[in-house]
Amino acid sequence: MRLRIKFRKYGPIRFIGHLDVMRYFQKAIRRAEIDVAYSTGFSPHQIMSFASPLSVGLESNGEYMDIEVNSLTSCEDVKNRLNAVNAPGIEVTSVIVLPDTAGNAMASVAAASYTVRFREGREPKLDIAAALPAFLAKEEILYTKETKKGTREINLKEGIYELQWLNNAFSMLVDASSAGNIKPVQIIEALLAEHGEVLQENALLVTREDTFTNIGTEEERKLVPLDGV
Repeated sequence: MRLRIKFRKYGPIRFIGHLDVMRYFQKAIRRAEIDVAYSTGFSPHQIMSFASPLSVGLESNGEYMDIEVNSLTSCEDVKNRLNAVNAPGIEVTSVIVLPDTAGNAMASVAAASYTVRFREGREPKLDIAAALPAFLAKEEILYTKETKKGTREINLKEGIYELQWLNNAFSMLVDASSAGNIKPVQIIEALLAEHGEVLQENALLVTREDTFTNIGTEEERKLVPLDGV
C-alpha cells in the first residue's frame, strides 16, 4: 500500500538540499524499522517519491513524500516511529494511506502557500499595503526569468491565486505545478520594480506553509492539501 507522509523542515536543516533530504529519509525509514517496499532488479531501492522540491534555505510546514510499504500497523505508528529517529529540524506531522486512484506526490502538485517576511534592516521603502491593490489589479504582471537557455518573459498574474500583506508579512497562494511554478521572490521583485526599488540580497525569510493538489477542473479550481485527498 502507498503512504503519504507530511513533514516539517526548519532550523539549520533548511540548508540541506533535496537529494540529501531523500538520502536522510531512506536511512530514517530503515532506523524506524518500517516495512518499506523495494524496487526489483540489480540495484533495489526504496519506492519513494517527493512532491515539489524545496529550495535550499527555505523552511516548510508542508512537505510531502510517498512511500510504498508491505505491511502497516497504523499510520500513527509510522509517524511515531519516524519522529523517534528524526534529527532536529525534521518532524512528521501526518501519515495517510493513499487511495488507489491518487497520483504520486510530484505529479499531483498544483499550488503552494507561503509566508514571506523581510529580514530586519532589509525592508523596502515602499508602502506595500498601499501599493498592493493596484499591483493585483493589473491585467499582466510581466517578469523576466533567467534560464539555462537565456531569458524569457513570463506573466506572473496567471499564477497568483491569493496575495495579501498582513502583520508585516506576505501571505500568498501561487501556482506550483510543473507548467507554472511561481516563486515568491519573483512576485516581490516584480512589485518592487514597479516602484523603482530592487530587492536587497538575502532580504527574505520564506516559509512554505502547505502544498496543494487540484481536485476540481482548470476552469473551477478546487485546491486541497496533498494529505487531504
